[in-house]
Amino acid sequence: MAHDSKTQLTALLQQALASVAPEAADTPIQLERPRDASHGDFATNLAMQLARALKKNPREIAQRLVAELPVSSLVTKAEVAGAGFINFTLDAGAKTDVVRTVLTAGSAYGRSTQGGGQKVQVEFVSANPTGPLHVGHGRGAAYGASLASLLAYAGWDVTREYYVNDAGRQMDILAVSTWLRYLELHGVSGIAFPPNGYQGDYVRTMAEQLKTAKAERYVRPAEAVLAGTPGLPEATRDDPEAKTQREQHLDALIANGKHLLGEDWHAVHQHALTEQLSDGRSDLEEFGVHFDVWFSEKALFDTGLVARCVDQLEKAGHLYVQDGAKWFKSTAFGDEKDRVVQRENGIYTYFASDIAYHLNKYERGFDKVINIWGADHHGYIPRVKGAIAALELDPEKLQVALVQFAVLYRNGQKASMSTRSGEFVTLRDLRAEVGNDACRFFYVLRKADQHLDFDLDLAKSQTNENPVYYIQYAHARVCSVMNQWGGEEASLAEADLARLDNPRELAIAAKLAQFPEIIDAAAADLAPHQVAFYLKDLAAEFHAWYNAERMLVDDEALKLARVSLAAAVRQVIRNGMGMLGVSCPASM
Repeated sequence: MAHDSKTQLTALLQQALASVAPEAADTPIQLERPRDASHGDFATNLAMQLARALKKNPREIAQRLVAELPVSSLVTKAEVAGAGFINFTLDAGAKTDVVRTVLTAGSAYGRSTQGGGQKVQVEFVSANPTGPLHVGHGRGAAYGASLASLLAYAGWDVTREYYVNDAGRQMDILAVSTWLRYLELHGVSGIAFPPNGYQGDYVRTMAEQLKTAKAERYVRPAEAVLAGTPGLPEATRDDPEAKTQREQHLDALIANGKHLLGEDWHAVHQHALTEQLSDGRSDLEEFGVHFDVWFSEKALFDTGLVARCVDQLEKAGHLYVQDGAKWFKSTAFGDEKDRVVQRENGIYTYFASDIAYHLNKYERGFDKVINIWGADHHGYIPRVKGAIAALELDPEKLQVALVQFAVLYRNGQKASMSTRSGEFVTLRDLRAEVGNDACRFFYVLRKADQHLDFDLDLAKSQTNENPVYYIQYAHARVCSVMNQWGGEEASLAEADLARLDNPRELAIAAKLAQFPEIIDAAAADLAPHQVAFYLKDLAAEFHAWYNAERMLVDDEALKLARVSLAAAVRQVIRNGMGMLGVSCPASM
């Protein structure tokens, strides 16, 4: 059943509709595939859509539509069912035509023009470059990369972007953490490492690099480093006052670092940023996740865009001053409370730079902007959309896809994996344990905003229960069949596809024909997991057929037809898995 069978059937129904109810000829026709294959290949509820307007019983309308349906070799049966559904069974030849369509189109099979070449920006991961990427970032990376590929396949002009938070307090904390470890290496004593600094071994590594490169250049006496810093509360205290004291202590250390190092503070800051950004970039590249643009938050300040944004909001009456700070009236746009954009000391908040970043996105002319955020950022959506509206831009151009965290399990228990920091499981550690393919596929096997339990044992297993292995094994089986056959693949175009007449073969043909529909639906829903589900189903159909029938029979015509069907399955698996960033081995 080639993809255009649906188009042809829609055209037949439009002709019937024009005869039965010309006044309703523009009614959109919806064709769905019945869950039960015994109900046919397609079904429509058109008669029920028309019932109110025509003031007639849906079954009566359905019977008239069937009677007016033009004669076509495409349809072997059209019957009214239930409350007024029309079920269509297509000719076997129409179903198997898809095999030739797939083999002819190759890697382009399933591509569509849904996006119309419109520009879409997909911004994802965008983790603060303050340490190694962890398993939570991994899910966002896998989802974002798969979504971007899916949208490109569906006809969008996609830009993949990473927003680098290189201008905020978190980077200052990383810089001061690195400097304090550097001072330790030089034997500067009497400075307690702050509990809210960055603790990981990677910070010590950066400090060692500074010591090797700069010797004692950044060394300062402990009393100068600690000058004016409030004392740290007892380590066991966990009340709000203690937390505030720790934050004040850390901020004082940062201020002292900037004062004591002068221009050299920038060098320490830049070293920490460059090292962590480079580490994250290489981790993602190894994961098969690539970005077209790495956008610097600092550039928003350097170009004056943050100041321009705040000024524009102020002139439009969307800001007010309270306690010396400037507040955005985000409650006017559905947020739970108003938000500070500029503190009383003149420093702009992260929210101010985020507004400027979105203004920059719009000024770059994207037709759609997709942000992929962690699920904990749900409350951030109304204030960002509100700021966009306040800037007199269209907030509907922005879509936010939320990604839930992933929890790792081993032997049915939450997994504890050793990491460099001892605090979280890094993406690099996970990839080393289960491999890129399992990581990429398992991460997109659930809807992004649903909780994900990542079964490490299953991901590493070579069994049919492992969906990655199951799909890759289907691909490898076809490769084995093709090698044993040994013929020229060009000859498959001449296969007599009418020989594919048993129910399993027709079911596989129907499944192949669904692929373009899956692509369009998944792209519209920002849901690459639909592609993963489809590939599992296709692999199941293929394995059942492979186990029930011989491919390389003595009958040459039947053999060529079956090899053609197997080759088409292989091509669609390649197309789908490639979109999800998963490899397709030729042997396993």
